[in-house]
Amino acid sequence: MKKISRLHFAHLPTPIEELATLSAVLGGPRLLIKRDDQTGLAFGGNKTRKLEFLIAEAQSQGADTLISGGAIQSNHCRQTAAAAARYGFKCKLVLSGEKPKQLSANILLDNLFGAEVIYVEDRAYRDQTLQEAFDKTKAEGKKPYLVPYGGSSPTGALGYGFAMEEFINQNIQADWILFGTSSGGTHAGLVLGQRIFNFKGKVLGISIDEPEEHLKNHVSQLASQASEKLGERINFTKDDVLANENYCQSGYGVFGDGEREAIHLFARHEGLLLDPVYTGRAMAGMIDLIRKGFFKKDETILFWHTGGQPALFADKYSQDLLKT
Repeated sequence: MKKISRLHFAHLPTPIEELATLSAVLGGPRLLIKRDDQTGLAFGGNKTRKLEFLIAEAQSQGADTLISGGAIQSNHCRQTAAAAARYGFKCKLVLSGEKPKQLSANILLDNLFGAEVIYVEDRAYRDQTLQEAFDKTKAEGKKPYLVPYGGSSPTGALGYGFAMEEFINQNIQADWILFGTSSGGTHAGLVLGQRIFNFKGKVLGISIDEPEEHLKNHVSQLASQASEKLGERINFTKDDVLANENYCQSGYGVFGDGEREAIHLFARHEGLLLDPVYTGRAMAGMIDLIRKGFFKKDETILFWHTGGQPALFADKYSQDLLKT
């Protein structure tokens, strides 16, 4: 395996805990959770693992400015801004959505970390604005590094390739690993790690906003590209990728009954918090699949918690959480 540049600032390994009470309430299989909400950077989350590789790559290229984008309450952008502050980069973030009258949750944190935030009300223009920000920064004589949406490049995906190795070394057996998937970096890394480190279980991504066919194609391509950074290319196909699109029909960031129930169940039976966009939706999907008998009673499911809890305090979601 090739040596790859990596920084080490995540709090690893993240713990694995048993969700015995929730499992009993659901009458379903044994449930475990891997706490990547505890990776340590700016309230933690899955992007920290990816940033260990992405920041190292930015340093190797002599960059002085990180540029990235996402939704108005992007967890990825919050962690990117924190990593930029820690390693001496300037940071520019292009966020799709109207500038709020009052800063809260992730946007508040972006500003605390010193990021320059550019708001784009129409998401359709986010890519264009991101490229314009990159070109302008370069024209000013600076050296920008473009951090992809969600950190989901071949380099970023390596974070979850090695996360699978970490999980296997924790000697916990699981039949399923389940998590939320969108930009595909976490998903691709786990699929790559599954092959390289010989995980015998199944890796199932619950789509947050993308069609299943798109995810299968995109994740398999990304995993193939990431494999080249470690050695000989592994050609993954869409048949190597498991994804479920049944819980994303309402659209990205739309908070509904499924997410609300999942967050309440998790909080009231385990004293743990989910976020309203990613883990809330992924857990809602898992709960529904358990109730439908998709998993066998004697199986073990590991839910990979990807973080995102600061979004609970966004005005967009906080009042909806109180509804029953």
